[in-house]
Amino acid sequence: MAQHLKNPPRIKVLEALGCIVDGRIKILDDNRAKVVSSDGSREYRVYVDLRRGVVYSDDNGTKFRGYVGYPIIAFLMVKSVLPYNETVAKALAGLPWKKLNETYKSYATVEGVVKDIVRQRGVDPRFLETLVSKVLSQLSKLSLVYDPSIEKAWT
Repeated sequence: MAQHLKNPPRIKVLEALGCIVDGRIKILDDNRAKVVSSDGSREYRVYVDLRRGVVYSDDNGTKFRGYVGYPIIAFLMVKSVLPYNETVAKALAGLPWKKLNETYKSYATVEGVVKDIVRQRGVDPRFLETLVSKVLSQLSKLSLVYDPSIEKAWT
């Protein structure tokens, strides 16, 4: 059943940036991409059709929690639909997102840890804040709908 997706937790924007800079997204065509998880254990299938406002991804956030998951955000950044900043992304390179999320079990705590890492890498965390706010603002304007029937197009 199709459903409107909520905006994701802020950390998912940062995960999307890390995904792109780490080269974990492979664009298949105008509407489809594959994204490999930070630890390499999963591969997510992503579909975006902005004309219809319909998306699909088999990541947990999108499929089970009802928000726009980081694989969709990364795809929209690569397609220049959402803002992307190379400097901020490079400061997020190589982070073990899955391990961080499982260790701290709090997105707010992980965001604090990530801000410390970014600061150590020479980037002011305020740049992170500004970019995340811009991405979430533009994402909410897209009003994306998750359509699980799109999964059939992958098989």
